[in-house]
Amino acid sequence: MFDSYTDQVCAEIRRRAAEMDDSFKTLYFGGGTPSVLPLSHLTRILLTLEECGHGGPYTEFTMEVNPEDLVEKGLPYVESLRQLGVNRMSLGIQSFDDELLHWMNRRHNAEGAKKAFQLVRQAGFENVSIDLIFGLSNLSDATWESTIDQAIGLEPEHISCYQLTVEGDSVLAHRLENGEYEEASEELCHRQYDLLCNKMRAAGFHHYEISNFARPGFEAQHNGGYWMRRPYVGLGPSAHSFSGSSRSWNDAVLDGYTHTSESLSVEDEKMETLMLALRTAKGIDGEFLLANCKREDVERLLREGALQQVGRRYRIPEDHFFVSDEIIRELV
Repeated sequence: MFDSYTDQVCAEIRRRAAEMDDSFKTLYFGGGTPSVLPLSHLTRILLTLEECGHGGPYTEFTMEVNPEDLVEKGLPYVESLRQLGVNRMSLGIQSFDDELLHWMNRRHNAEGAKKAFQLVRQAGFENVSIDLIFGLSNLSDATWESTIDQAIGLEPEHISCYQLTVEGDSVLAHRLENGEYEEASEELCHRQYDLLCNKMRAAGFHHYEISNFARPGFEAQHNGGYWMRRPYVGLGPSAHSFSGSSRSWNDAVLDGYTHTSESLSVEDEKMETLMLALRTAKGIDGEFLLANCKREDVERLLREGALQQVGRRYRIPEDHFFVSDEIIRELV
């Protein structure tokens, strides 16, 4: 499977090399479990990018890793990733509560998560991100507060926190259907999000996007490109790409995946620009907002405190980030 996967990704790189733009040079290995891929296969992919004129060094080269993979493979593996050019690590820790990690079917425990973080630091990485999850009905406020405190205590440069969502045909969806799990109330999710925001602010993190917090200067460059609608090329099964005027995606199969695309209408582009920009602390250009939304809606939201004008830009203030989807719907 590793050979087949790598063969097809390398073939896709050669096939789509002309689509890749080096004006914003970042690379992101993620969206799944790339840390299970042997180093030899990862190296093949990087060499193919170089062969096609898109090799490093990259301004930002992020790799998502599972803590258990790092612990099992040890320091030599982590050091090898750095030698290959990875300069930013994203650890899918999710929680520091062992009972909750077991419920989420994670292989690592809290001790393993902390050990993985230590290995990353020991290997010399100076840009490390941690992923956490909140908004579970079986996650108490006390456990969530402890999780945030432990994450901050590790002193990462970046923390991403996502509210749990029930996806399609997932194990969690079946638990919900069988009455084995009850979705968290909006009140609980909102309360845990507010706790998160307050603690991250007190710790000196910049809340630069709804789900993302960074030490100043360590905001994710690659992800920032998504929110600014910069073109990108996604490679491999299930990967998505964006050209500026169209979106495309690969099938979610390993062997012989195909590539499908769709053009975006002018209205689609406006909607995306508004939705993505208003998820960020920077917000959106006022001229664009007023040209595409009703002035009376903008003025009403300003009066209600759901919008804020900062110079020539408009943004959703942090205390309204949790209900940003509703605010955006009112504008469009």
